[in-house]
Amino acid sequence: MPPKDEFIYQPPQQPLSILFEDEDLVIIDKPAGLLSVMGRKPEHQDSAYLRILEKYPQAKVTHRLDMATSGILMFAKHRDAEVAVSKMFQARQVKKYYIALVQGQIQAEGSVDVPLITDWENRPRQIVHFELGKQAKTLYQLLEYDAETDQSRVCLEPITGRSHQLRVHMQHIGHPIMGDEFYHPEPAKFHLKRMALHAASLSFIHPLQGIEMNIESVVPF
Repeated sequence: MPPKDEFIYQPPQQPLSILFEDEDLVIIDKPAGLLSVMGRKPEHQDSAYLRILEKYPQAKVTHRLDMATSGILMFAKHRDAEVAVSKMFQARQVKKYYIALVQGQIQAEGSVDVPLITDWENRPRQIVHFELGKQAKTLYQLLEYDAETDQSRVCLEPITGRSHQLRVHMQHIGHPIMGDEFYHPEPAKFHLKRMALHAASLSFIHPLQGIEMNIESVVPF
């Protein structure tokens, strides 16, 4: 038996679901449990990016989702597209919306604006640190509250793109995401064997084609 805290990677094996594709971009619906990019260890190579590379050897990463997060993930098919998309993200011209189930009854709407830094002794965990952390901001809106389960369905919009930002921000205001093994005190209490965080919407102007893009993915919980 491996130690309790040893991670065993068992990615889902179903083929990637493609939401949009043209000569510049390929946008997929990443399942929960699959790494966005290859890990350091040989047994952590299987990833969304590796599977994309098998079909498009020139493909480039444009952004990432946590392994436990499902939903919309975009890759550039070539270098020019990568540069254009990178500039778009840096200029914050991409609207991203996530759907999550969080513990407790959250207020109707609000924002969390607290700085984050890597918890180096417990990587890859992140923590709030007001002196050394990097600025991070998340907007949230209550969609529905279920009194029976004491869970709120929320729409989350990250204004910045820090690692684990949505997860730490929800924990910080007392509403951790259900099934979150890092930041929920009792992740096993969630009825699904996954974290309830899904990248549901991505909107931007195509940087090479100039057309308006609104990509959506069905929330699986």
